[in-house]
Amino acid sequence: MLAFIGDIKPEQINGKEGIEIVTRPGTPKEKRFSGQAYLLSYGLPQFFFHVTTTYALLRHNGVEVGKRDYMGAF
Repeated sequence: MLAFIGDIKPEQINGKEGIEIVTRPGTPKEKRFSGQAYLLSYGLPQFFFHVTTTYALLRHNGVEVGKRDYMGAF
């Protein structure tokens, strides 16, 4: 995953805030977003939900993980 993200070039994503993104095309749940709206109102909330849920499950199962594991050392 990190290798994939590391291979993304700025020119591949710069200027994409206006493109149309369609989720579940052709279904009753189809939604249309601009690139920026998708990122801010759908993509990031989904990402942080899954990070938070993973953190909670790990802590619940006794894994000693804390804020520094997520944020890094300052």
